[in-house]
Parts: sequence; C-alpha cells; structure tokens
Amino acid sequence: MATRSRSLRVRTLIAGSVAALGALGAVMVMPNADAAASTLGAAAAQSGRYFGTAIAAGRLGNSTYSTIAAREFNMITAENEMKPDATQPQRGQFNFSSGDQIYNWATQRGLQVRGHTLAWHAQQPGWMQSLSGSSLRQAMIDHINGVMAHYKGKLAAWDVVNEAFNEDGSRRSSNLQGTGNDWIEVAFRTARAADPSVKLCYNDYNIENWSYGKTQGVYRMIQDFKSRGVPIDCVGLQTHFTGGSSLPGNFQTTLSSFAALGVDVALTEVDVTNSSTSQYAGLTQACLNVPRCIGITVWGVRDSDSWRSSENPLLFDGNGNKKAAYTSVLNALNGATPNPSSPAPSGSSGSPSPGGAQRIVGAQSGRCIDVPSASQTNGTRVQLYDCNGQTNQQWTLTSSKQLTVYGSRCLDAAGSGNGSAVQIYSCNGQANQQWNVNSNGTITGVQSGRCLDVWGTGNGQQVQIYDCNGQANQRFSLS
Repeated sequence: MATRSRSLRVRTLIAGSVAALGALGAVMVMPNADAAASTLGAAAAQSGRYFGTAIAAGRLGNSTYSTIAAREFNMITAENEMKPDATQPQRGQFNFSSGDQIYNWATQRGLQVRGHTLAWHAQQPGWMQSLSGSSLRQAMIDHINGVMAHYKGKLAAWDVVNEAFNEDGSRRSSNLQGTGNDWIEVAFRTARAADPSVKLCYNDYNIENWSYGKTQGVYRMIQDFKSRGVPIDCVGLQTHFTGGSSLPGNFQTTLSSFAALGVDVALTEVDVTNSSTSQYAGLTQACLNVPRCIGITVWGVRDSDSWRSSENPLLFDGNGNKKAAYTSVLNALNGATPNPSSPAPSGSSGSPSPGGAQRIVGAQSGRCIDVPSASQTNGTRVQLYDCNGQTNQQWTLTSSKQLTVYGSRCLDAAGSGNGSAVQIYSCNGQANQQWNVNSNGTITGVQSGRCLDVWGTGNGQQVQIYDCNGQANQRFSLS
C-alpha cells in the first residue's frame, strides 16, 4: 500500500521462495506474431483480464506519465485520492474532487476504475483517529455509505477493507479492530447494501505464499464469510515483491486456493525490486494460469513515480522507456490461450435480419442498452439499465447495418481503438455507425472490428468497444 506520507515497510522475505519461473510449473509461450497485442491492457484483454496501474492526480499534468497510462492500461486505481483522509477530511464533509479527477480522466478514455480503499487503519483523517468503540464503528459505516453513494454504479470494484491481519494470521490490533471482531463483516455488509453491483474485495500484502501464517489467516476469514453468506467477491494480493527471491514457488497455489472458495483474485499493487524479469513474468503467468485471476495492477507508471523509487520496481524507467520486465509481461499476456469463441445463443440461427424496434439485452447482466434520461443529444454515451420497454431502449437494425433509436439517432463509436465510447449521434452513414450483429451474440463495429463491451453488470455501466474475447460481457441479444 503506497502512501505519500510514510516510509517503505520492510516486507517479510518468505522462506522457500524462488525466483525461477519454472517453480510455478508453467512454461512461457511466445505469442503468435499475428495475434500479439502491443500494449499491456490490450494483451490482457485477449484472455478476458485487465492490466492496470495506480494513478496520482497530481501527476496527470505530466504528458509522459499520462500518455503511458492512457496507452498501456485498461484499469485505473487512485493511489491516494479515494482513501479515507482524502474523501472525508472533516466528519460529515466529503470531498471527492481529487478522486473524481482520476475517475473522469480514466472514464473519458474508456478505462475502468477500482475504488481504493474504504476501511483501513492507516490514512484515516484526524477526527476518525480520535474515535473509538461504537462512535468509530458508526463513523466507519457512515464513511462507507457516503463514499459508495457518490460512486455507485461507476466502479469495477472496491477494496472494502485493507490490511487487517498480522504476519502470524491474527487480526491487526487497530482502532477498527477495537470496535469488535465483526468489524470487517459489518464493513462488507454495509458496502453491499450501498452498491449491490460493484465487486467487493479484501486487500492485503504478504499473502502470496500459501504456507505463510498471514495467508492462512485471510483464507480462513474468506472461507468463513463464504460459508455464512457475508458478501465478498474478490481477494486482492498486493504483490509487493522485494529482493531476489520474493516470488513464492507456491504463488499459483495461493491464487487457486482463494479462487476455489468462490471469489475472484487480483494482483492489486505490483512492484518488484529492480524490476526482476523472472519475477514479473512469473507473477503474470501465475495469474494467467488461474481462470479466476481477473487482472493485474502495477503500483505506479514509471520508476520515478513509485513509493519505492530507489528500487526501480516498475515496468517503465524514469524517462518513460519500456524495461526488459515490460517485454516479459507483454509476452506472457500475449502467450495466454484466448478464451474460445462463444456458441450462438440458444434458439438463434444466423445473424438477425433487419426489422422493427428491439431491445439489446446483455447476456451477462440481463440489462438493456439504454440512452440515459431518454436524451437525444449527440454524444450521449449509452449504458446498461433495467429493461423497461421505453423508447430510449428500443433499437432498430437497418438494412445498412445501423442500429437506430428514436428513428434519427444511430449507435455510434466515438473512435476505433480499445475503450472508445459508444454513444448516440445523428445518423450519417459512416462506418463508425455500422454494426455486424453476429450469430454468436457479439455486435462488432464495421469500422473497428471490435466488440460492444461492458465491464460490469450494474445499472449505469457504460458501453465501449473492445477487442473481442468471447466473454459474456460482450454478448447481447436483440429481442
């Protein structure tokens, strides 16, 4: 967990760790040159994953920084701007200006955003640090409700609780723990009620080695939560690796074991001392080998942006140049086996014929492609929303491959690259307004060849175009 205000923690070097990729039981496969993607985000998307980075609002004005971030990554985490001290500096007075700056920068570029973090013993505002007992418990609940209400339906995931365990697997003795041992459960139940659509994650460091006490402590908590119906969707392994032997030989076992409990896993704050090529390739391959490992986030863009800058731990050097570790990660991502093309939806045979107004329903979400507030304004970005039969959800497939709404507005791609927004615009006959409605449930842009794509399933999730990967979030039916 990087912060602006505290020094680097000494990470425990875990006995039995090895740097060799072979210890993971995986073989690196070089990509097919014809299929290889040229950026980390696009390469990860080929197997239905993301590759993200942490962003600091104060650095977005640096063109090298922002150019790399926008080009290479498809998931963004706010480095400090969504933490408790930033979002509620005074009790009951929320401030989302910096968090919104990052959110807006990301979504304007078609990038998804993870929320980080809601309940944590560190980086609490002074007023919260002075509380204890039931007053602090209520303050935690109010904070979760206030922040999640602001970002409801907008984020891919939230790190609800962060770093609540000691190295031996016991609970950290923090002011939050002092409110009662059920505080983590209360945080997750509060978060689920505040936003039913977002993924809820527990996030921690030094939980990469399966035999380590802290890993087992977190595992037992997740196991307990799943058995009792406490809402939790994912576990974030920070993956701050130090020294020459921090990649455990059982790292993939750890990921698989958490996933077997019925949660997704993600590598959330990756950085590696001296950007070890073998460790970066190994952690990437381990994620790719576990179907429920949904993505990787590196904690910063360039070495000079890192909280561990003296260790040169990231994929780009201080001048923004790609390092050898970058190539090792990109090759691993491109070498992943793509998910097979999905079969045609039940009852379908061939592509739909042009005809009357129909709903466009997401296979994953069951929600309709919708024009917000029934707007007819050019440039209004379309979203998912509960199907309601209204005219702003009624689309007509024309003989010229347009999908029209209100009779005069066309479904329109604002660009041809990954993450380009999908909006409505006055029909003009151009290729960015022409769509192939395919028998396998995908809808592809004639201009781009990319699929209509949504990250999440909740109301308000925005629609974009992205490289086709066969996942359910890219399949729709006209009905």
